[in-house]
Parts: sequence; C-alpha cells; structure tokens
Amino acid sequence: MIEAKSVTKKFHNETAVRNINITVKRGSIYGLLGSNGAGKTTLLKMMAGIYRPETGTISIEDVPVFENVFIKKKVCYIPDTLYFFPQNTIAQMAEYYQNIYSEWDASRFNTLKRVFQIDTDRKIHKLSKGMQRQVAFWLALSCMPSVLILDEPIDGLDPVMRQKIKNVLFQDVADREMTVIISSHNLREIEDICDHIGIMHQGELIVEKELDDLKADTHKIQVAFKSELQEKHIVDQLEVVHQEKRGSVSVLIVKGEESNIKRIVRSEKPFVFDILPLTLEEMFIYEMGEVGYEIENILL
Repeated sequence: MIEAKSVTKKFHNETAVRNINITVKRGSIYGLLGSNGAGKTTLLKMMAGIYRPETGTISIEDVPVFENVFIKKKVCYIPDTLYFFPQNTIAQMAEYYQNIYSEWDASRFNTLKRVFQIDTDRKIHKLSKGMQRQVAFWLALSCMPSVLILDEPIDGLDPVMRQKIKNVLFQDVADREMTVIISSHNLREIEDICDHIGIMHQGELIVEKELDDLKADTHKIQVAFKSELQEKHIVDQLEVVHQEKRGSVSVLIVKGEESNIKRIVRSEKPFVFDILPLTLEEMFIYEMGEVGYEIENILL
C-alpha cells in the first residue's frame, strides 16, 4: 500500500503540491490525472523517493520511502523524459539494473525478449523514441517491482506495443499484486486499465474515486420537452454541471444517482429522454470546469 499524508512540496516560492492525501491499495492500478502543471510529476517523484516532501509523509508498506534503500529497491519509476547511460547497450543497462534491484529476474528479462523483440546488443541512444520507451518497460518489468510508477508511459508507443505492455501489466497485477500508479493525458488508455482515479489541479487533489463510482455518479442525458418551463423545472431539481442545446434537444451533464435522475426527468413526461455513455475524458473536462479550468470559445 502507498500512502501520502498531508504532503506539500514547494520549489522556491511556488507550491507544486499542496496538502495531498492519497491511499493506493496493493494490487491496484491508480490513474493520476490533472491539468498541465497540476503537480502530478512532482507527486510521482515523491512517491518514488526522488523528492523529499516539504511537509507530510509518503510511505510504502508503512515505511517512509525517501532515502530508504530497502523500499526503493521494490519501486521502479519510468519518467516522462527517459535517461540511459550514454553509449550503453540494452544488455549493459540490464547488468546495471541487476546490480541495483535485488529482485531482478534474468529469466524474466529473457522471456520479455519475445514481447519487445529488440537486439540486446543495440545501443539505446540510437533507438527510436518508441523503442527506448519499450526498453524502459523491459528493464523495469524485469526488476519484479512491488510498485511501478509511470509518468506518461505510452508516449511514442504504437497500438500493438501498447496492448502488449498492458497485458504484461495486468498479468503482474493479478499474479504478484504489483501496484501501478500511472499519470497520462491519454484518458482513453487510463480508462482501459485503471480501477481508481485521482484528479489534480493547481497542486491539489480535487477528485479521488474508484472509476466505477465516478462513472456511476456522473451522467449524460438528452431530453426534449413540450415547453421550456418543463425543462427549467427539471433542471432546477438536478445538479447540472453542463448544459447545451442541439435544436429542440438539450444535452445535460448531471451528477447524482441514476434512479433519482430518471424519476425527476420522467415526472415531466419528456418526449425524448436518453442516458448516454460518458467517457473519462468528458468527465475530466466537466470536473475541471467546476474548478474554473474549462473550455472557452475564443475568437482570434
């Protein structure tokens, strides 16, 4: 289990992370979302033991992670900007990882050759961006980590390789109860693999829920009534976070229980009423809109 308690991190006069409280259960996949500059990478680096929190604590298995060699051997972090030793081959980097991570599994490394299919004698700096990303996953997964922290991990990967890596992640989560924390702006990918979601904005955590609960609490509906008075009556009773008109049909984003929404809408006998699927990207946009970070129509 990973636990952040009242964590704050500042850089000079800027507060990057402010009073964050997060609990990530063992064997779960946690998606960390947020606006640009929200503090996601800073939080991930504190979880990886790279940064020390200004205040508060971050622990893994109830032990503080910063400057804790024993715990950090169980944690692998793949950053957004990759770094490998200059001129090193994949085999040379594997040897380096083997000397650091006590759980390194050479047989796993060899098995994963079938997934990545890259010659281990190739120098990493000469590989494409996507192939370097594959090498980062190859090395990290061979370390057999208890915690895998990923910052924009699928950047540069083709769809086939994305699916291969997801399959390996699912296998490790199921078989070894590996815990994964993933930050990405590709919300479609996050929606596919995560079971828990946290959304950050300006250094603060504004939403934290299981993905199923988040979906169950927010709904997109389209309705049409005989009169605008009927529509106003139901809108006044619902928690509407977004509303737009498409001809005679209104599309509403509504928070609350589905059964209660249906009861309120049907009380006015609409001649059109549908509940439509809502994507994680749409939910993110509307959640951010509630804190003032919203899409505006700007004419240039």
